[in-house]
Amino acid sequence: MLFYASTYQTIQQVKTDTVVVLPLGAIEQHGPHLSVSTDTDIVTRMAQEVEKALPDTVLLCPTLPVGSSHHHLSFGGTLSLAPELYTQVVTNLVESLVMSGHQRIVLLNGHGGNITPVKQALAVLSKQFDASHQPTIALATYWEVGGKAFAGSAPMESPALSHACEYETSLMLHLFPEKVWMDRVERAQRPERNGYIGWEDDEPYRGVTVFKQTAFISSNGSSGEPQLGTAKKGKHLFDQALAGLIQFLESFKNWPLSENLTTKPCVK
Repeated sequence: MLFYASTYQTIQQVKTDTVVVLPLGAIEQHGPHLSVSTDTDIVTRMAQEVEKALPDTVLLCPTLPVGSSHHHLSFGGTLSLAPELYTQVVTNLVESLVMSGHQRIVLLNGHGGNITPVKQALAVLSKQFDASHQPTIALATYWEVGGKAFAGSAPMESPALSHACEYETSLMLHLFPEKVWMDRVERAQRPERNGYIGWEDDEPYRGVTVFKQTAFISSNGSSGEPQLGTAKKGKHLFDQALAGLIQFLESFKNWPLSENLTTKPCVK
C-alpha cells in the first residue's frame, strides 16, 4: 500500500500488523561515473519492489531523498543535512507516524552516512515513546540485510560495498544504466593500508574506527573497484537484497510489541 497515494482515512484503517516503511536516501557525489542520485535511486527501487511483493504488509512512505553527507561536500554535487539535524528530521518524521497510531516502523536505509544519526534518532524515539506508545522502530540498511552477497561472495570480486564501487556501480548498471558513465570510471587513489582501518573495505573490522572527509581517502570521490561493475552482478545483488528485506519484513510484522518487563511478576 502506498502512503502517498492514499487518503488519511484509508491510512487510519490499516491493520495493526502493517509495517510502515520509510526509505532513506542521499543526494551526493558518486565519483566521476555515477549520478548523484545513486543512493536515493537504489533504495527507492528496492522499497517499491518490497511493497509490490508485500502489498498487504507494507505501507510505503515517500523516500526522504536527502541524507547526511557533509563528508562529500568538498566534491560538490551534494545536498546534505548535518548529522545532528538529520537525527532531528528522522525523529520528527517517525514521531508523526507514531502519533498517528503506527507501531511497526522500518527505516529502510540506502546511505552509509545516515546510519549513525539514525541510530541516535532511534535512541531519542525509544526514550520518548517506549512507555506511552510502545512502538518497535527498526533501521534496516539494504546491503547489511543482503548479507554475504555484499561481503565479497561470488560473483563479486572486491571484499565489500563501499562508495561508487563495484557494488553500487553494478546495481546502477542493472537498475538505471542511463545514469552510469563507464567510460569515465577511474580507480581512485587511496591511503596506504595500515592493517586496522579499511579505507577500501579491504581490512576486517578490528575495533578501531577513524572518520575522514572523503577528499582525504579518495582522489576522485569513488572507492573500491568500480571498473569491475556489471549489470549481471547488479541483478544478483538486487535480488539478494530484496529477498533479505522481504524475509525480514515478514518476520517483523509478527514481532510482539514491546512491554515494560519490570511490571511483570518474576518467574521462578
